[in-house]
Amino acid sequence: MVLHKGKTSRQDRAGGSNPLHGGANPALAAELSLPHVRFRDDALPPDTALQLVRDELMLDGNARLNLATFVTTWMEPQARELMAECVDKNMIDKDEYPQTAELEQRCVTMLADLWHAPDPGEVMGCSTTGSSEACMLAGMALKRRWSKLGRTGRPNLVMGANVQVCWEKFCEYWEVEPRLVPMEGDRFHLGAEQAVAHCDENTIGVVAILGSTFDGSYEPVAEITAALDELAAGGGPDIPVHVDGASGAMVAPFLDEDLVWDFRLPRVASINTSGHKYGLVYPGVGWVLWRDAAALPSELVFTVNYLGGDLPTFALNFSRPGAEVAAQYYTFVRLGREGYRAVQQASRDVATSLADRIGELGPFRLLTRGDQLPVFAVTTAAGVTAFDVFDVSQRLRERGWQVPAYTFPENRTDLAVLRIVVRNGFTHDLADLLLADLSRVVGELGKQPKPRRDPATSTGFHH
Repeated sequence: MVLHKGKTSRQDRAGGSNPLHGGANPALAAELSLPHVRFRDDALPPDTALQLVRDELMLDGNARLNLATFVTTWMEPQARELMAECVDKNMIDKDEYPQTAELEQRCVTMLADLWHAPDPGEVMGCSTTGSSEACMLAGMALKRRWSKLGRTGRPNLVMGANVQVCWEKFCEYWEVEPRLVPMEGDRFHLGAEQAVAHCDENTIGVVAILGSTFDGSYEPVAEITAALDELAAGGGPDIPVHVDGASGAMVAPFLDEDLVWDFRLPRVASINTSGHKYGLVYPGVGWVLWRDAAALPSELVFTVNYLGGDLPTFALNFSRPGAEVAAQYYTFVRLGREGYRAVQQASRDVATSLADRIGELGPFRLLTRGDQLPVFAVTTAAGVTAFDVFDVSQRLRERGWQVPAYTFPENRTDLAVLRIVVRNGFTHDLADLLLADLSRVVGELGKQPKPRRDPATSTGFHH
């Protein structure tokens, strides 16, 4: 008998209503269908429920073959064990879980030191659910600092068109004009000259991205701050910079130590990063830091009486598990500077090697080669007319590889690329397998008369 959408047989209701019983039937899961629109009338044994849900999840893609996401897809078993032990701890309840709160503060201070804060002990910061929340908080602080200047115009935020969509959301939610500097030619991110040209007295800040999601390149943070220094020295507005280091802030300190992009630049007011990207932790955890208390207006920090204690909070979210923060601290302890350097260098080595070999195939032209973020973008070479990047992406998916194809933003919508993100756990061996599949796919696609995609259905990219 096949049962649908919560309907059960008389026998099932009699023997299986208690979730602690009724698990002796080895074929019970085969007799049931999962509910889609309403609750079942009774409970199921835990093993049966697990099998049913797990079976459906087999239809998801393989996370290890997902070369689209920046998010961590592999951690050590010890980290997974620690997260399981902490998943029931409420991160906001610092009075009940003071040591989890202490680990959060240690992470903030360690990041402040990593990012060369003048006084790591004076840095204001917190964990978040990811960089999107962190960016919202940083944007709020920029707007509040601007409002105290007594300006009367509409506030605006200057950033490149390559920013992650969370910045566009911030501008919409907090009524800020987004001044998106378009790409031009082979300039795929914000430059210093373009940033200054879009600033005025109502600019609350400039966002510089350390690691563009479009192609993996770093924006020239030091050049941008220098141009803003010159603007202020000439009598123009004094505009702070926020560095969106969602990925690069956990790569550059270990692999590009001479690159000056962080709190060594006095104009950098705040920095965010994603612990669940190149911070090497499962989702979702992010971090946002302000160089000192003056950079975070005090009215944005609330004191909340919660479960017996007064605690300061300036995150948007309230209750969330402490597992990710514990995992972040574990990773800091486990790897240290040399461990992070080794892991990130391994990813960069795989990325640059794979990029070079794809470039040697012939039908592709490299835009970047993974020597900043371990991320690179390629497009089809001139003269390739039988297929496009969308065809390649679709065919690679048949083998389980998730390699996104997308067009660039306004002014360069003519440019369509494949982007490959190399993360911890993606090895040279897996890169060899990808290259073999890519070579086969290109050979087959070269025999078709033209690309299969309808150009009208292509979309932009927001990851």
